[in-house]
Amino acid sequence: MKNLIAFLAKYHHWFIFVLLEVASGVLLFQYNSYQGSVWFSTANAVVGKLYEGRAAIESFFSLTKVNEELTLRNFYLERQVNELATAYGDLTKDTTVLERNGLQFLQKYKVIPAKVVSNSVDRKDNLITIDKGSKDGVAVDMGVACGSGVVGVVYMVSDHYAVVIPALNSTSSRISCAIRGRGYFGYLHWTGGDASRAYVEDIPRHAKFHRGEWVVTSGYSSIFPAGVMVGQIEKIFNSPDGLSYRLQVKLATDFANLRDVCVINDNSIVEQTRLLHAAQDSLKAKENL
Repeated sequence: MKNLIAFLAKYHHWFIFVLLEVASGVLLFQYNSYQGSVWFSTANAVVGKLYEGRAAIESFFSLTKVNEELTLRNFYLERQVNELATAYGDLTKDTTVLERNGLQFLQKYKVIPAKVVSNSVDRKDNLITIDKGSKDGVAVDMGVACGSGVVGVVYMVSDHYAVVIPALNSTSSRISCAIRGRGYFGYLHWTGGDASRAYVEDIPRHAKFHRGEWVVTSGYSSIFPAGVMVGQIEKIFNSPDGLSYRLQVKLATDFANLRDVCVINDNSIVEQTRLLHAAQDSLKAKENL
């Protein structure tokens, strides 16, 4: 207390000076209209800038949630467009309208939003890590997509993270694909190099299609539902054995700028996988007899 009193006694003239300055300022701006209007305008400008800065900061930190919601929305809208086109084709008997799957598809699955925490595009066998794991419902062999198309397949899972084998993996990635509206299918294979292009192998020789048409997931595997975008046909080649076509496809997914993805959790896929594994185990048992 003595130190405080000594401090105030030593610097009391400064406190009196500040008090008088504040009082004179109040009197000046309160009883003079011009000075008051200047003070009001300046204060409003300063407060406006502060609020603008706060809004910008809040907007920046809310982008994470916005991007997540947009990714999910884009994925659902793409599926709805495909299914509505399918329903239209069923009603009009127009066989050129997308693949036919039934509108019940939209109730069969849910998607789990996730963020990419690590990614590579310049290796032969790239991997992606996402921030959702088994605690969030993610399991091995689930498909992963983004708002623009296919990403890859879940390979390993921990409690809170998962490793995904993307389409940009020359060794392990084999995604069943079909030419949209045509019904011909093959599998997606990336050979390395350009991260924006891959190849669809084993398209039958009797298939009729053109450059510029779209390739989507076929739905014939136990990983991806039908109709998820893969890419657009750029070039058509003969396979090395001459028995099929090989298509160069510009991928719909920008892997170099991948941030938000969604994991496809389809109950029917889980059932199909269990049945397939049971059949494989049964065949192995018979071979051992």
